[in-house]
Amino acid sequence: MAQPIRVLIAKTGLDGHWRGVTVVAQAMRDAGFEVVMLGMATAEQIAAAARDEDVELVGLNIGGRVEVAERAISAIRAVDPDLPILVGGTIPPPAATRLRAAGIGVFPPGSALDAIVAAAREAVTLRRAHEQ
Repeated sequence: MAQPIRVLIAKTGLDGHWRGVTVVAQAMRDAGFEVVMLGMATAEQIAAAARDEDVELVGLNIGGRVEVAERAISAIRAVDPDLPILVGGTIPPPAATRLRAAGIGVFPPGSALDAIVAAAREAVTLRRAHEQ
């Protein structure tokens, strides 16, 4: 039996909207993922938690603050350049294009939960295959 995917979920913005992040975390748990819910954190805290919790994927709720998310992504990449990252929340189209070009999975409001779970599973499967 394959080891469950361990995912870190964090919020990068300062907004207080928790519904989306908790719904995604629950969908991942329901799909068999092991979810580490960090909550609202700085870029450095997110990167440290990704390292310390030995996760295979990071999910970030941007909360409309793309520049803050980009700092978190840079910090995560400094810890593990190949760690898959998915982002969700309000993301302006130019920022979504830039994030996708950097290899980040982008899921704006209204994204289907099964699409998020499938993208997470695929990203980790590819990483595991690459590590073998």
